[in-house]
Amino acid sequence: MSSGGLEIVVASGKGGVGKSTITSSLALVLAEKKLDFIAVDADAEAPNLNIVLGITNWDEIEPYYEGRYAEIVQEKCINCGECMNACPFNAVELINNKYVINKWICEGCYTCSFVCPTKAIRIIRDIVAGYVRIKYRTPYGFPLVSGELVPGRPNSGKLVTEVKNRARKIGGKDAILLVDAAAGIGCQVISSLAGAHMAILVAEPTPASLSDLKRIHKLTKHFMIPSALIINKYDMNPEYYGIIKDYALKENIDYLGEIPFDDHIAESIANMEPLLIKYPDSPAATAIRKISLKIIDILENYREWRIKHLPPKMEPFIPIVIKPRETHT
Repeated sequence: MSSGGLEIVVASGKGGVGKSTITSSLALVLAEKKLDFIAVDADAEAPNLNIVLGITNWDEIEPYYEGRYAEIVQEKCINCGECMNACPFNAVELINNKYVINKWICEGCYTCSFVCPTKAIRIIRDIVAGYVRIKYRTPYGFPLVSGELVPGRPNSGKLVTEVKNRARKIGGKDAILLVDAAAGIGCQVISSLAGAHMAILVAEPTPASLSDLKRIHKLTKHFMIPSALIINKYDMNPEYYGIIKDYALKENIDYLGEIPFDDHIAESIANMEPLLIKYPDSPAATAIRKISLKIIDILENYREWRIKHLPPKMEPFIPIVIKPRETHT
């Protein structure tokens, strides 16, 4: 199987482990090797891949319409307060003796409209929930598509799906999608992983990162996605470096390598210039380039790699449902 059409997702359970730095660096190496690909920033709540790449303007910014919120028609409201009592999200507020709905908190669940005795609730639909931002050609020769969620809007996962679909439309069926996912295991991460052929998991040698790595790996196993692992800042905690590496071996995760702690990474981000461009001979850049070449080799021999690292069975992933005003221990 050729690398054409593959979706590669760089993910991490924990934030701040260097995922976007690794994604941007991998993109530069793919571009150097003349591979046909599109970079996708799928962290719609906090997109920063463009910042790491030093991109400050976009060729197109398309609004994304989705979602709803409730609004009280004051002319019909009798100030009974039933909407406030019923709202499961505490979105109804009493301001200057008038009930109003905070649209940033409202989830558009219709509960207030069901209990209002005077039908004073109006539902506002198809609002701007976010934006799809497109750079058809970055200074490094590849396209970048990014999602950006409007503050307070739900369903970031749907926006990520729209971003991926837009990237696929631009690149065509044979382009590789290189997806920089959000941290965690939420909706937008699930949308990033849906349809993926390979998950590159990034961890750092800490107890918190190991815990979160297990959670994101459970999700990749649920989707039957073969995974690989990179340990960033490995030399900061030799004990947990070994523990995480052993976990990868036990779980049949392909271990790609480690990256040392390097102050040049923070300096390159602060200057909005990719690490491989600003400090090409730094220890971290050298390690990332070596790892990137391994990934290219995997892409060129994907069928064999997939067979070797495919999860043996689907991992059940049953969410814990917590109702409003309830807690879980």
